[in-house]
Parts: sequence; structure tokens; C-alpha cells
Amino acid sequence: MQLALFPDDPLVRFEPSGASVRVPPGTPLIDAAERAGLPVAQSCGRWAVCGWCRMEILEGLENLSPADDVEQRLAVRQRFAPNVRASCQATVLGDVVATASYW
Repeated sequence: MQLALFPDDPLVRFEPSGASVRVPPGTPLIDAAERAGLPVAQSCGRWAVCGWCRMEILEGLENLSPADDVEQRLAVRQRFAPNVRASCQATVLGDVVATASYW
């Protein structure tokens, strides 16, 4: 099923590729990357266990959903920097620019 997109939906840009995509608010960041045609590493089935899907947020950190307890535990265990989020857990609420070490 294709979701209807609107011009004011959040824009997510991925660097250094420059790929970007508009997504409905509440879309997981990992889904936005996949819609933009970018591979996202992960092995835990999006259960916030492996941390491979981590993305560094270059702009718009405040435009992602707050990290819940599950993601916070992962961030502590994996020693995420303050601007790094598990893309399987963070949902897009506004414009964001993100990168991953493997792009």
C-alpha cells in the first residue's frame, strides 16, 4: 500500500549520498532510509538489540521521537554519542539530516 505524501511532510536527507525522501510523520528512520534506496545494517529484526542501524543525526535531532527505555539501554550498552540514534526506534517528526558510517 502506497502512503499519500504531502509537500509539508518531513524531509529526511541522508549524507553523503544526498538522497532524500519525504515521509509521513511517525515513520521509523530506518524505513525512510530504505525508501530513499539506502541499505541499513541490522541483524536483530528491529528490536533495538544489535545497534547496527545506528545513524548519526547531523541536523534535526529535535525532530525525532524521544528515545524510549529500550533505545536508551541500547545507547548506553553501545556507547552511542548524544547525536546518534537507533534508526529502527527513532521516528521522524520533522526534517532530519542523517548519516551512517557504512554509506
